[in-house]
Amino acid sequence: MTKRHDDIFDAVLSGAPEKRKTGDKGRATARFLKRGNAISDRLSGENEEKTLHWVDPASCRMWSRHNRDYDLLNEETCSDLIEGIRAQGRQEFPAVVRRVDDPDFDYEVICGARRHFAVSWLRANNYPQFKYLVDVRDLSDEEAFRLADIENRDREDISDYERAVDYAEAVKLYYGGKQKAMAERLEVSEVWLSRYLELSRLPQEIVSAFPSVRDLRELHARSLKPLLKDAKSREALLACARDISRQQQSARTGQGGFIEAQKVVSALKSSSVGPKLKKPLKQTYAAPSGGGEITASRRGKKLQIEVPTTMTRADLEGALARLLDAEF
Repeated sequence: MTKRHDDIFDAVLSGAPEKRKTGDKGRATARFLKRGNAISDRLSGENEEKTLHWVDPASCRMWSRHNRDYDLLNEETCSDLIEGIRAQGRQEFPAVVRRVDDPDFDYEVICGARRHFAVSWLRANNYPQFKYLVDVRDLSDEEAFRLADIENRDREDISDYERAVDYAEAVKLYYGGKQKAMAERLEVSEVWLSRYLELSRLPQEIVSAFPSVRDLRELHARSLKPLLKDAKSREALLACARDISRQQQSARTGQGGFIEAQKVVSALKSSSVGPKLKKPLKQTYAAPSGGGEITASRRGKKLQIEVPTTMTRADLEGALARLLDAEF
């Protein structure tokens, strides 16, 4: 997690001032205590003592909206964590869970899927003494979503596409479909969020054309967006994607090798036959929030941009970002 996202995480969890740092061990302890004890300060305005629990990981289920695909976790992807817990003799940082009314489980995991897998793997592979360290919290679904997002936003083992799908579901479930409200709650720019929502709307044919969802990046969606907008190029692109998907599926069953992501993108881009589409002389670009639009007019090799004086800076930045994506 970057320092910025660590600060946001702390802001969600607590408004409390930072504790004095006392070396590396002190820094880890301070961060551990803040994460472990401060969520109620921010979300309910109350201070309360929290007790951590060592539990059997089998008593915990994954939250249905956890932003990590648990089925993609394995010994290889969690090797660093497995080795770290084994070397330390215990799990260092607690997972965040909440109680559930379920005869088969006591808790569901909000943050800590990899830790859950690592401890479960160790217990099943000659280390039955290990238990799962959890911090039990009383969280709404929206609070759980924000906490999980901030915790995992910089993790490379969560793909852009997994995160995009998570955001697309969250904006409907928790923010009434209002992208601006969601961006404010997550403390990200509306343009940044808009790009991930665009990624989530990619046709399934294109998603299946990649070796796995982990290989599908937000940048890929941006580069394919112009081809998907035009009816003719879209048809050719989707046909190409279906052909690639069949080859990738064969690779998944052990027949042949995978086509790597960059080659997939190149093939999809070159699938559109015929002359390059001529751009219109005048094009409008609306702000993602709906707060006005700018107009770009072609003058030879130049673009003349008209901006309403009533637009806010945020709306203008959003509209300009869309112009840059389309033109460059």
